[in-house]
Amino acid sequence: MTSPFRLGGDLAIDRIGFGAMRLPQNNPGEPARDAESGRAVLRRAVDLGVNHIDTADFYRSEDHSVRANTLIREALAPYPYDLVIATKVGPIFGPGGPRQATPAELRLQVEANLQSLGLDRLDLVYLRIGRNEPPHGESLAERFEALAALREEGLIRHLGISNVDLGHLTEARTIAPVVAVQNNFHITNRDETAVLDACAQDGIAFVPFFPLGGGRADTDDPGLVKVAGRHGATVYQIALAWLLALSPVTLAIPGTGSAAHLEENLAARWISLTEEDLADLA
Repeated sequence: MTSPFRLGGDLAIDRIGFGAMRLPQNNPGEPARDAESGRAVLRRAVDLGVNHIDTADFYRSEDHSVRANTLIREALAPYPYDLVIATKVGPIFGPGGPRQATPAELRLQVEANLQSLGLDRLDLVYLRIGRNEPPHGESLAERFEALAALREEGLIRHLGISNVDLGHLTEARTIAPVVAVQNNFHITNRDETAVLDACAQDGIAFVPFFPLGGGRADTDDPGLVKVAGRHGATVYQIALAWLLALSPVTLAIPGTGSAAHLEENLAARWISLTEEDLADLA
């Protein structure tokens, strides 16, 4: 099993956490999930040692009947002393499509997360920009400054950035400490390796969203299939184990609304990949 990662130097978290995006609804256009099933998955995750949950106030079913933050509060509050809840702000979803929040709107989003989670301070808040590909050349300074001010007020403990390139990371770090970066990265999409390397150099957590490809990873990859067979594991477990083996700063946050899938994902933390395995996965 991997050693805990010290997020921001002070929060010890297991390197496999839980992503809450799929709790309210599995995929766009599908019905809302059963709320009690979501609460049961969250309680089971904590029972199995998860102490890092990644969420957002905008993680909700399309009919707004089921919301991830509400499920987290109902299932887990009062929260375990060592539970770290990370959330993200930035996107606003409206009739005209998604847009980026203004600095003033970011405060409202932070306050909405505090209220829906029932917290006085958020452990980690990511500024999320763009959609699933980093918007190169776009400054995040004004928006990150707004979050840095909220950190100074005591509403946020640590700051992160999401869906960013190296330029964004450099820019953000001139404003306030960055303890985590969350980008699209998985075993069959390694485009963000340069950002991962920069994070590793300075001990910044690198937290892939879509760690299993968001349903789009090539699970027929011969290397994945070969290594999975060698370990008697699923290709998804090997994909998670590979992320953890790649660098000591990588954290995995696979999400699911299924207790069985949750247990399968968490079992990946017991898989130790050999040099032969890593060569096959290269």
